[in-house]
Amino acid sequence: METAAIGWEESYRPLPMLYLVFLSIWFVSACSWTINTHRNRRFQWTLTSVPLIKALQLMLSFLFWYSCFNFQACSLWMSFGVYVTGVLFQTAAFVSFLLISYGYCIMCERLSLNERRTTAALGCVFYLTLIGYKACVPYFTVLLLLNYFISFYIIFHHISQNLVLLREQLSIIENEDVQAMRDAVYTKYEMFKKFQGAMQIIVLVETVISMNMDDSSENYWLRLLVREWAQLCIFVYIGWIFRSQDLAPRFSVMPATKCKGEILVPPIYSIEMDAATFKDFSSHEWHIGVPTSASHDESSEDEVLVIIQHPRAHTCTEAKNA
Repeated sequence: METAAIGWEESYRPLPMLYLVFLSIWFVSACSWTINTHRNRRFQWTLTSVPLIKALQLMLSFLFWYSCFNFQACSLWMSFGVYVTGVLFQTAAFVSFLLISYGYCIMCERLSLNERRTTAALGCVFYLTLIGYKACVPYFTVLLLLNYFISFYIIFHHISQNLVLLREQLSIIENEDVQAMRDAVYTKYEMFKKFQGAMQIIVLVETVISMNMDDSSENYWLRLLVREWAQLCIFVYIGWIFRSQDLAPRFSVMPATKCKGEILVPPIYSIEMDAATFKDFSSHEWHIGVPTSASHDESSEDEVLVIIQHPRAHTCTEAKNA
């Protein structure tokens, strides 16, 4: 028994240092993401929760194992905190993947109501099934696999939709020779292509982890190192792709809210007029009057509106006339 206890202790002894190293890396990543989001785009705060939760989980894991080896006190509440934050991290990661696949922060600043409801429902179901699976509740393995399948299907489906839409936009922009918007739309297209590749890698990694369910203590730290390192590389890659910055001129030009129906090409041409003139304004080639940022706090009588034209307007008008 004493020999077994010594072997158990030696197999887990590298864990405190391992968790401390990964905690440092994730903490730096979380701080960098938060600072970059604050400086560039404030509406990306939702995605900031992922590295912060992961850093919290690693901190609790480090404290748990450090206290076990150095103070011979393995806190039950500390281990429960590691369990809860681990579930929260996986849930937040999948919610973030869903948000990105919908085009959050790339195609629009906010999602439509139906998309927000779908994301919230899938996130809640994923959280509950993950808790049941980790608690070894019967049949929850099947439910979790079903949830994975549905989530990945939705993610890849929306990625494909956005790629098709961006290809159409690129075709229209190139036909009309609007180079100013071409770089921005192409950058978004490349981001989705890279994200699609990253999600395919995640599917492969999740499959390998599910197949390798060895719970023995022998070389546990090595399996943990491989899993954490693979997870870190994937999230750093995705975070670098979708870092908060204007990657190309006019990249941030996007509708505030995603609505039903066909998504038009991001606005290219714009003019300004007062609210009174806009009431009598009528044209098939110009769309949507939106107030300028400087006029939000002013009275409606003095409000200045920006009138936005989409290049597709020419195509639609010509088709109707034909």
